Amino acid sequence: METFAYVLFILAGVFSVLASVKNWDWYFNNRKARPFVRIFGRTGARVFYTFIGVFIMGIGIVCLIKN
Repeated sequence: METFAYVLFILAGVFSVLASVKNWDWYFNNRKARPFVRIFGRTGARVFYTFIGVFIMGIGIVCLIKN
């Protein structure tokens, strides 16, 4: 069961990075992403979500390897 959770972390990170790289409007117009777009601008929010995605992927990979 833990392995499944770690794979979900990796997939969530990949999704976040992909949304940032592809600059998906629906992703950045989401009510939870709008404050970051307002604070950092669209480009800054994309960078922020890329870093968050890489961080989440890293956590999933490290935990998967450690398991």
